[in-house]
Amino acid sequence: MRLIPTLALAASLAALPAAACETPVCLVGADTLSLARVITFDDQPSSFGVGRQIDGLLIQPGVSFGERFAGQILSREGNFDRVGGTALAPLALLPGAPGQTLGILRLMATSVLHGHGPEGFPKPEATGEGAIAVLFENDQSALAFDIRGGELGEARVTFLRRDGRPIHTLRLGPLAEASYGFQRLDDIADIAGLVIENSDPEGIAMDNLRFERNATLSLLTRR
Repeated sequence: MRLIPTLALAASLAALPAAACETPVCLVGADTLSLARVITFDDQPSSFGVGRQIDGLLIQPGVSFGERFAGQILSREGNFDRVGGTALAPLALLPGAPGQTLGILRLMATSVLHGHGPEGFPKPEATGEGAIAVLFENDQSALAFDIRGGELGEARVTFLRRDGRPIHTLRLGPLAEASYGFQRLDDIADIAGLVIENSDPEGIAMDNLRFERNATLSLLTRR
């Protein structure tokens, strides 16, 4: 996974308005959202190269990470994971097969989360090609994350309700190293989870997941 920053794209995403959402979930400027919680992955064991594998689920404050949700079916397209089928209610995370779930990779001064594709850890061609499923403790109306390693490929983000019904799917691309913000139509707080798939030439990783809109850290720390 190489790093190619695209400053023009990052600037254009930052300029996107937070209002005027006309689809069930809209792409907005990440900096326009007030989000109280941030998951950086910097506290996780990591290493350079192909990184370190996580064969189970990754549990973090307010959110958990896996490969897909119960009821969904995993297939492959080349070296990439593809997730299909209907998630069961209520949403429940599943890990992948050993070596094919998640990994933490060290990139200079930060650690990032990526999915291992069907080739499996520790093969380099698996790094960043796997699906990432995200399950929130509380339903969300907006969220944001950084994509690392994008090389003009494409990602698909599917947002799901707690009962497994899909809300909307957004296609992102051409991908670059940038922050991506997402806002629910009419600020409805019903995003319980999401699945990220990609077809980027070198794969992608996630960093700095932000969520809990209009919440305060003091309230969150009491839970």
